Amino acid sequence: MKRLITLVLLILMVSGGIYFSVSQLNKAQGITSDNTLSLYNWGDYIDPALITKFEKETGYRVSYETFDSNEAMYTKIEQGGTTYDLAVPSEYMIQRMIKEDLLVKLDHEKIAGMANLDEQFLNKAFDPENQYSIPYFWGTLGIIYNDKFIAEDAIQHWDDLWNPDLKNDVMLIDGAREIMGLSLNSLGHSLNSKDQTELEAAAEKLDGLTPNVKAIVADEIKMYMIQEESSVAVTFSGEAAEMLDGNDRLHYVIPSEGSNVWFDNFVIPKTAENLDAAYAFINFMLEPENAAQNAEYVGYSTPNKVAMELLPDELTEDEQFYPDSKTMENLEVYEDLGRKYIGIYNDFFLEFKMHRN
Repeated sequence: MKRLITLVLLILMVSGGIYFSVSQLNKAQGITSDNTLSLYNWGDYIDPALITKFEKETGYRVSYETFDSNEAMYTKIEQGGTTYDLAVPSEYMIQRMIKEDLLVKLDHEKIAGMANLDEQFLNKAFDPENQYSIPYFWGTLGIIYNDKFIAEDAIQHWDDLWNPDLKNDVMLIDGAREIMGLSLNSLGHSLNSKDQTELEAAAEKLDGLTPNVKAIVADEIKMYMIQEESSVAVTFSGEAAEMLDGNDRLHYVIPSEGSNVWFDNFVIPKTAENLDAAYAFINFMLEPENAAQNAEYVGYSTPNKVAMELLPDELTEDEQFYPDSKTMENLEVYEDLGRKYIGIYNDFFLEFKMHRN
């Protein structure tokens, strides 16, 4: 019967010019904001079994929607047309959303499990005292290579990507901050530089990388590297973990001269309709058993120190994905550069992509 009502409403929307909101359609199916958690997350970024477990344990129904970039997530939340109870942005976007008053200030009395989190992932500059966000996953940006084609340890630095022997053999992720950032790091500059001379030098150096670039891609990079379509790529640590599982000849390297360390956190947008469900899900994911299960499924590093004790030693002792303190010292978090400089980074990256075409 619920399906029939929904079908009738949809027909009316299309043929009769009558408008019904998503919330009205949900009510027709018996789904209300009181019993539903609306979660906005990156693609393939949670173990589906945990969503099922949460629904069974709490009685909430999870409405799950994904995004492929912080900017896409921000735009949808900022416009306010769709309401989400929880979202999972990265640090620089959290900083921006706080500035623009888009997030709910958290009630820490409603959050259980904060003590499970490693203190090094709390009280970060983008959200002092974690007033607006709770750590979910963290990771790095680095280089993955195949020892079938490249000698082990032959690639350790960003500059190695410019080796003429890698002509038409390097795959890059499609991100302005990442690609401009690695060029800046290779020149000894901060990946958050606002110095026009440094930015122009980084863009000029990227032009010299063009002959080596085989493709600039997104999630497909995992399949390409596993299937040995290329010998080297720039990617994120969690993506690299999945690639290593699929091909034991692959290795992941974090360049010692510097790279990006990122943090993805739970936040509650101000448009949230079910705060109780949002807090319930945060608490559920802070439970060590759930955090450990999620880390094994997704492949990214967990900030949950108690969960770490439940993970296999070969995972937590692997410095490719849990780097030592010396490596961490050379890593930078992306900062919110403001509209002007984000535009400059994007323009230089677009020119680079057009040049290689």
